[in-house]
Amino acid sequence: MKFSHLALFALIAVQPTLASAQGTHGGHSGHSTPAQTAQTPNAASTQGYREANEAMHRNMDIAFSGDADVDFVRSMIPHHQGAIDMAKVALQHAKDEQIRKLATDVIREQEREISEMQAWLKKKGVQ
Repeated sequence: MKFSHLALFALIAVQPTLASAQGTHGGHSGHSTPAQTAQTPNAASTQGYREANEAMHRNMDIAFSGDADVDFVRSMIPHHQGAIDMAKVALQHAKDEQIRKLATDVIREQEREISEMQAWLKKKGVQ
């Protein structure tokens, strides 16, 4: 019986944190919230990340075809490009060698996946 009470107490204690996290990251729009934007410093890296994020979201706003496969691929290409653009900002400004390696890996893998998706669209005759 003690375990049940402790588990319930832990759940209650964590719930506000989970609710808060859901509010800021519940959907795709949680990538950047106005509150975060208003409170962040105006560093060159911040501006670069903002620009990459805005371009990614703008380019992901595709005209959906109703074909789940095509729509997924056409949406993911700009999403992956956004990751590449953010990784390039990291390479310009990051000091941590592990982050620089991660950014380099992101660029390589996302470019590879974009090529695969473009080839798939071409094979299907979709632009």
